[in-house]
Amino acid sequence: MRKVIFLGTPNFAVPILDRIIKNELEIICVFTQPPKRSNRGQKILKSPVHNYAEKFNLKIKTPENIKKEENFIKTAEFDLGIVVAYGQIIPKSILESCKLGFINIHASLLPKYRGAAPIQRSLINLEKFTGISFMKLNNVLDSGPIFNQYKIQINKTDNSETLSKKLSELSAEKITQNIELIFSNKATFVDQIHNEASYAEKINKMEGKINWNESALNILGKINGLFPNPGAWFEFKKERYKIIKSELSESTGKPGEVIDDLLTVACGKNSIRILEIQKQGKKVQNTSTFLLGSKIKKGVSLKRE
Repeated sequence: MRKVIFLGTPNFAVPILDRIIKNELEIICVFTQPPKRSNRGQKILKSPVHNYAEKFNLKIKTPENIKKEENFIKTAEFDLGIVVAYGQIIPKSILESCKLGFINIHASLLPKYRGAAPIQRSLINLEKFTGISFMKLNNVLDSGPIFNQYKIQINKTDNSETLSKKLSELSAEKITQNIELIFSNKATFVDQIHNEASYAEKINKMEGKINWNESALNILGKINGLFPNPGAWFEFKKERYKIIKSELSESTGKPGEVIDDLLTVACGKNSIRILEIQKQGKKVQNTSTFLLGSKIKKGVSLKRE
């Protein structure tokens, strides 16, 4: 029986873990981020990987710092480590504890978009393509040698949630054959071109604030890239509104002005038509329902806070 350990945390990693389980590899242990308290502190929330691993009675560890589990990992008898959006840097001493090493699935076409938010940044930056990279981990962030990449097109309607789902499903589809390449010693590792690297820094909530002087295309990229969290938003009369869904419009006007009765807002170039919106503390509404009781009407400027 081929033995592995799996390290992952969010929903993105769950289909990959599922495929590994169904491939009948022996999973020695699953590592995932520690449970967190809900916003009101009344519930303890386990990670999606944690919840899924429990269904199969797998051994689970949730260290605040994986360095504390170095002795366990070094003495565990396993052949390969598989890392998918784990959320911690794994120290060199652990990476070297396994003969076949640790492989990682990263949600970009490396060396582009190394780092924490490759899916969001690809959408914000209006990329036309993205993909996944299978690589061997080293002790420098997302810089290890690559042994396979798979490319997909980004559609105009994609947001961070839908694109993440596509890349996760693609990863799950490809994980078995790539594990087999590793075990059969047929994987060819190619160094990244490091001087072409770019970085997808962690998303800051304040990045979500919309600047209506930007082009409609750039604003739409922000809306899609930051959905569902933290979201793209604007303030009107000291209240915050998150735009959930929108589409491009060729209508023009003064940036920030609502230019029709369909909640189309002029931008620095062209405009966006808001399809779904959420007032802070309220439920998501479609535009027609929202406009029934809102002061945001045709002629209003959203630049006046």
